[in-house]
Amino acid sequence: MKIALIQSSLVWENPKANRNSFEEKINGINESVDLIVLPEMFSTGFTMNPAAVAEPMEGETVAWMQSLAKAKNVAITGSVVIEEAGNFYNRLLFVFPSGEIQFYDKKHLFTLAGEDKVYTAGRQKLIVEFLGWKICPMVCYDLRFPVFSRNVENYDLLLYVASWPEKRVNAWDALLKARAIENMSYVAAVNRVGIDGNAHPYSGHSQLLNSLGDYIIKPQETEAVFVATLDKDKLIETRQRFGFLNDKDSFQFT
Repeated sequence: MKIALIQSSLVWENPKANRNSFEEKINGINESVDLIVLPEMFSTGFTMNPAAVAEPMEGETVAWMQSLAKAKNVAITGSVVIEEAGNFYNRLLFVFPSGEIQFYDKKHLFTLAGEDKVYTAGRQKLIVEFLGWKICPMVCYDLRFPVFSRNVENYDLLLYVASWPEKRVNAWDALLKARAIENMSYVAAVNRVGIDGNAHPYSGHSQLLNSLGDYIIKPQETEAVFVATLDKDKLIETRQRFGFLNDKDSFQFT
């Protein structure tokens, strides 16, 4: 499976401008890919003012993702501010090439920024099955909670979309490497760059790691589109050779 990670700056609380920017970057990918990954709240930036920017599932950003996925014959994922039944969600959307959607609502809301006061937390972990791969998508702060991301489903790819600030990027790098090693899974992570509407800087460090925690795509700090191929046979061979997942503790997350 070939994956594209789009590390970009964002226009604060301006969905149309961000959609246009990402569409230009996607159109500029000059090779065939299977999955495109966008950052957390890619259409608005990490805002605590959801009432000003939230869209319904029938809104323009979701329709844009569906239209682009169909036109490019590619899956697209990233998180968006969604309003549903009077609640706001930081919702990761996984849009298949057919336009079908599966979604995951961010479970661990970032209390330091007050995300828990304006957004509703999700409850369910999502495992997406795509092109013979099992993908576990998560959002930013989820990275700090290894029990929730523990590979009890035998997923192949752990995926994080984020707005992780520059001043704590060392934790981002360390935790991503740990998640890859402990779960014997590929880990793909996309973070934004630039400065947000609250003057917080972001340094990217989007990356791709293999199941032993080695970099396939190394962290970088500029706007860029990173493309790499994931090898399912190599993943299986590595798991069979070391067998670490066979010795994991058994538990059920509730």
